[in-house]
Amino acid sequence: MQLRVGFILVLLFAIFLPAAARADWKEEWEKTVKAAKQEGTVVIYTFPGHERLFQEFQKKFPEIRLVEVTVRGSERVTRILSERRAGKYLADLLIGGAGSAAAGLLKGGVLDPITPALLLPEVLDPSKWWLGRHIYGDDEGKHIFSYSGAPLRYFHYNTSLVTPQEFRSHWDFLNPRWKGKIVIAEPLTGGTQEPLQFLYHNREIGPDFVKRFLTEMDVTVSRDIRQMVDWMAQGKYAIAALQNADRLDIWEAKKQGLPVDSFATDRFKEGGLVGSGGGNIMVINRAPHPNAARVFVNWLLSREGQIAFQKLVEAGRNSLRIDIPKDDVPEHARIVPGAKYALLDDPAYSDLDTVRRFVAEVWKKRK
Repeated sequence: MQLRVGFILVLLFAIFLPAAARADWKEEWEKTVKAAKQEGTVVIYTFPGHERLFQEFQKKFPEIRLVEVTVRGSERVTRILSERRAGKYLADLLIGGAGSAAAGLLKGGVLDPITPALLLPEVLDPSKWWLGRHIYGDDEGKHIFSYSGAPLRYFHYNTSLVTPQEFRSHWDFLNPRWKGKIVIAEPLTGGTQEPLQFLYHNREIGPDFVKRFLTEMDVTVSRDIRQMVDWMAQGKYAIAALQNADRLDIWEAKKQGLPVDSFATDRFKEGGLVGSGGGNIMVINRAPHPNAARVFVNWLLSREGQIAFQKLVEAGRNSLRIDIPKDDVPEHARIVPGAKYALLDDPAYSDLDTVRRFVAEVWKKRK
């Protein structure tokens, strides 16, 4: 009899507790939306290209006026900090790169944890996201939510001179066959720090590879990224390296029929690298419209919001939600299921100072 009663109690808990939990989040959500409509505005600091995405939010919540403040690069962080010093608290949310935000806003105590702002069960459910968890761009894992990510490709080749299937590891770039046939972007200049961080800190690659690649392969340096692509397309060099494919416009050049492509390093033995780019959202503390900010965060990270993001923000943006179609994401920007990746914002790869010192010393000796 006691076993039967116990079974019935367990069954009742199983039925009513989830229902109560659902009621709790719905009540909290409805209360937040109501308060957001009373606030009437949400102010988002971001970079160009979000206009059509924001229009979708505006259609969904017409009572909440979305004010977009478009500022390029790290100037977003500088502007918010300057406003704070002047006693102005204007921003509710920031969308942008994790690195500058962590260095400026997080260390400056300007960001609130974003986790308490996540209300919708479909947003909270880790199974809806890549790797079965939420990805954060800060060491504490609670301030900078990364909702976008794509493989970063830093090694490229002339399709008439190179057979990519012959490369199964980064170490294959040290094959004497390629000595004198590689052009690279100047180390430690814009865009080269990320691949050097990955190569240096990856346990299967490491400092020895970096040193040998820079000193033994008789690499040619170009300070002009357009020149790198031209030289590679012309066959002057078989391989180009240390600059992102997007920055080199490799995909556009390939579309135009030039004999260029990028190595899919996520298929290499050591794996590839995934970066969030500007696909991170942060909650600014002492925000003037906190409820409207929460509504936007949950909408953006919802299935509906991420589908809109993939379609409407700069072609090639890949959402880290895995429960949405990827048909509108170019193949090179898709994360390959089961492939091995490191995260650019992973704390294990975040020590840039050591990399800078090492590369600077190696490069000085090479000269």
